Amino acid sequence: MSPLLFGMLGCSLVLSVQAMYSSSDDVIELTPSNFNREVIQSDSLWLVEFYAPWCGHCQNLAPEWKKAATALKGIVKVGAVDADQHKSLGGQYGVRGFPTIKVFGANKNKPEEYQGGRSSQAIVDGAMNALRTLVKERLSGKSGGSSYNKQQSSGGSKKDVVELTDDNFDETVLNSDDVWLVEFFAPWCGHCKNLEPEWAAAATAVKEQTKGKVRLGAVDATVHQVVSSRYGIRGFPTIKVFRKGEEPEDYQGGRTRGDIIEKAMDLFSDNAPAPELLEILNEDVLKKTCEDSQLCIIAVLPHILDTGASGRNGYLDVMVKMAEKYKKKLWGWLWTEAGAQLELEASLGIGGFGYPAMAAINARKMKFALLRGSFSETGIHEFLRELSVGRGSTATLGGGVMPKINAVEAWDGKDGQLPVEEEYDLSDIDLDEDFDKDEL
Repeated sequence: MSPLLFGMLGCSLVLSVQAMYSSSDDVIELTPSNFNREVIQSDSLWLVEFYAPWCGHCQNLAPEWKKAATALKGIVKVGAVDADQHKSLGGQYGVRGFPTIKVFGANKNKPEEYQGGRSSQAIVDGAMNALRTLVKERLSGKSGGSSYNKQQSSGGSKKDVVELTDDNFDETVLNSDDVWLVEFFAPWCGHCKNLEPEWAAAATAVKEQTKGKVRLGAVDATVHQVVSSRYGIRGFPTIKVFRKGEEPEDYQGGRTRGDIIEKAMDLFSDNAPAPELLEILNEDVLKKTCEDSQLCIIAVLPHILDTGASGRNGYLDVMVKMAEKYKKKLWGWLWTEAGAQLELEASLGIGGFGYPAMAAINARKMKFALLRGSFSETGIHEFLRELSVGRGSTATLGGGVMPKINAVEAWDGKDGQLPVEEEYDLSDIDLDEDFDKDEL
């Protein structure tokens, strides 16, 4: 197949970084910077789609979502979040797949899952039903709208903001392996009071999403003046980022919970270890890695007899470096030996030659792309960079399903050995003895 035809038949694993909706649409683009202001503080009913640009179902939904937004203009707000770009915002609302549609009604901090159809008519009908319910609640006095203060106070827990003092600061923050965002505040400060509910909500979300690896704390600088003076606190609130063994840096982001969460998740990604490089030993390893990741990067390395341990470790070192370089992508990284997983090789069109080889698989779409350049840091970086911006050509995985995986023994880290041939004792045989012709 010619490269041109292959490119026409293939489709990019990751679409170019372009918004699915534009300013000319009636769909409001939502980000961590404006989500709180537009949605949480609003008295309006909101329908919000959480999508990923590479998601086929999202692409199919887009024209219907636009039609619904136009029909509902001035009645119900319709928005969209690129949750692939703004992972923190999607994670805050438990988004696990795409597209996910949430209805933000009376209680903005507890949106409901939209369960209706995906046509513009079905979306409009669902929105109007939700609107009628909201109006009835307000008439009955069950809901007084989206009282900002009430919503903010229920969005997080103060207990997740660690109270820091002159006595516990060094042990809690400076000696910790975790990353800390610390707010220095004054009780009389109006900006500090406005930040308090945002800080509490962000603390709860960040604690959950980072498993406690990024923490939010607060210092009353009017009381604990030793630590505040140490860091030259002159205005309130002042937020600083603390990482073990490094000088603290000033936080430069926005003050909404979305902004704070996004910064915290960036810090988490920066400090998180690279994803583990796993050998494909059984079906579970492949399935879990590829299903849990947008892409899984698979290398098929030469047989151990062809490279020895040092040669194989050289290839694995290159993969480890690339996994570190692209760790923010949260991709999965796998490898196998040539000949160990023949059905996998066949489904990728690798089989039998061209080792080492590499493929990137999108298990959701059953698409893959092959490394065409060199198996080197430069070659792999170029391959993955092209995929990241949507320029890689892809094909459908053989049969449209994940291939069968054989259970194999893990590599022991040693050089390979040729099979030992069985030895025969020929000492009792007289090779010069004449055989009886009748025995022949």
